[in-house]
Amino acid sequence: MTTAEDVRWGYLIVWEFRPKKGAEARFEEAYGPHGVWAQFFARGDGFVTTELNRDLKNPARYVTLDVWLSQQAYDAFRASHLAEYQAIDEQCESLTEHERELGTFQRLGS
Repeated sequence: MTTAEDVRWGYLIVWEFRPKKGAEARFEEAYGPHGVWAQFFARGDGFVTTELNRDLKNPARYVTLDVWLSQQAYDAFRASHLAEYQAIDEQCESLTEHERELGTFQRLGS
């Protein structure tokens, strides 16, 4: 895994989540920078980091930032690990009452 400080990343995926009441700690563990998603992505060439952020005005709302060197690196990883991606997603569904992709972003000016 490459760290964000080591590289000029180029692709960012932002997700919004609302964990189920009582599942916040397990959600933070699963979606945090050392959680199941970060460990899974870390096996991919071009993965940089995952961040978990909680909304200061609405502490029941979280966003994740998944950082990759490029969209191609992410797409290739997801395509070659789709079954495992879907299994982790299904496993983590029990932790959330709401999830949606807010967008995918390309870094400019790098």
